[in-house]
Amino acid sequence: MPDPPRSAKGYRCFDDAHVRRLKFVMRSRDLGFSLEEIRGLLGLVDDRTQTCAQVQTVAESHLQDVQEKIADLKRIEHVLLETVARCTGDAAPQCAVIDALLET
Repeated sequence: MPDPPRSAKGYRCFDDAHVRRLKFVMRSRDLGFSLEEIRGLLGLVDDRTQTCAQVQTVAESHLQDVQEKIADLKRIEHVLLETVARCTGDAAPQCAVIDALLET
């Protein structure tokens, strides 16, 4: 992000463009874009010769990453649900959760 100008007393003077850019970065982070992806998106914002198709490519790639993470989390959830269901939770030294973690 470009440095904003400073006042005579050294305070940063943010204008609407700076605030808008910061909100863009924050919203992008909220959506899970990496700093590298955000940097690329900002480059597309700054270079008005870029097309919406280029932005769509970045967004589609990120969406695919998110969908893969969701699928991984669902697999993890399934394994944990099965493991927890097998656990008796009593005072016995044998534990289904530990056994499942020791399995290869």
